[in-house]
Amino acid sequence: MWGPCIAMREDWRIPADWLGFDGTPSGWHPANCPSIISPVIPIRQVAISPNIPHEYRRNFIHLYMDTVWFGVLGGSAVSFLNVYATRLGASGFQIGLITAVPAVVSLGLSIPAANWLHRQPVGKAVFWTAALARLGYLLWIPLPWLFANQGQIWALILITLAMGIPMCGLGISFNALFAAAVPSELRALIVGRRNMLQSLTYVIASIGAGYILDHVRFPVGYQVIFGIGFLSAAMSTLHLFFVRPQALSEPGFVPISDPPSPIQGKNTSHKWLASLHLDIWQTPFRNVLLVLMGFHLAQYLPLPLFPLYVVNKLHLSDSNIGWATAFFYLPVLLGSTQLSRMVNITGHRKLTGLGVIAMSVYPVAMSLAQNALHYYLLSIVGGFAWALVGGAYANYLLEQIPENERPFHLAWYSIVLNAAVLIGSLAGPLIANYIGLGTALFFFGILRFFSGLAILKWG
Repeated sequence: MWGPCIAMREDWRIPADWLGFDGTPSGWHPANCPSIISPVIPIRQVAISPNIPHEYRRNFIHLYMDTVWFGVLGGSAVSFLNVYATRLGASGFQIGLITAVPAVVSLGLSIPAANWLHRQPVGKAVFWTAALARLGYLLWIPLPWLFANQGQIWALILITLAMGIPMCGLGISFNALFAAAVPSELRALIVGRRNMLQSLTYVIASIGAGYILDHVRFPVGYQVIFGIGFLSAAMSTLHLFFVRPQALSEPGFVPISDPPSPIQGKNTSHKWLASLHLDIWQTPFRNVLLVLMGFHLAQYLPLPLFPLYVVNKLHLSDSNIGWATAFFYLPVLLGSTQLSRMVNITGHRKLTGLGVIAMSVYPVAMSLAQNALHYYLLSIVGGFAWALVGGAYANYLLEQIPENERPFHLAWYSIVLNAAVLIGSLAGPLIANYIGLGTALFFFGILRFFSGLAILKWG
């Protein structure tokens, strides 16, 4: 729900629409593009390659700029939201709620949203859902003026709940827009370039945010960071407005198929059941849904625990946290430059599974960390793992979906994702209360390892 990311820093939060390519993770981790590692190369030059029609180049430029601004949002406001809540005195349950309440909304609205999006121009749907959802970032700014600490925490929970309604539509529609705006054989390349640009801005924004928070008194520093986040979200949304679906039939490009005709039922009950598209669970896509649900459950169980451990156990400053975020995204930037090469060798599914196995190191290492240096080192390892998962898994998902049935398959994926978000975000703190914070992190890391094996075996 936090605005695409789909790719937020793993140890703070992953947006509910993280899986879209819109930015965060919606938003993603790089494929091979060594020619643009240097940040001095203009964005426009990055988009232009021989044999790419002009219409696609324009889309690519706006997709790149969308993720540049989303990197600023992710590195500033979103990365520090749970830290802010923790410093206000939020419990693990309350931090879990900040992540979980958008999932509750999405569980109820994913299928209706898919049916609504089925009748809407996908470009307009993406823009308006993004614009409505990202207004919520503006509401974070005045909270210290209006409420005491606990009041602010509950206000943040309610605001995230409201943001989750339009974000549910955004999480589904952006995937469809990306697939319609980028030919299938160029998706890994474009995703990689987006992730590379996002990583650069994420690193810069996180270091800058940590510096601001250490030098501006609490809570004014956080209000400044939330303001930067809102302006960045607005710019990202503006660039999404200019992304247009294409239907070119050029050599080497995949034409956009017409959507399937509306389902005709014999009566209202049959129509309602048909609108759920339960037949998807009779296809091979069922295995994809199940293994990804296992992955997301193992992914979200430890997420509310990370800020508690860093703030309350390691007692790190906001500047330490900002540098750790930078250390996380630097290997994302470097490791992801080889993503296309690795995809060519292993394929998206195997690379996703291997990346998830590597992600298991993060919570295990966190449970053993004693100081800022340890935190920096585990951030570097986590960044390399995230480069694999963030760059490969959305393409793995899309290549399992028929082109003319994307909204309904993605709706069921959204339900699976949000069920895992809801269960994981609330169960993680409860389990930690019984077995201890460090023990829970270690155990959840083991679960991540087995979820990666499941993707390799059954995905």
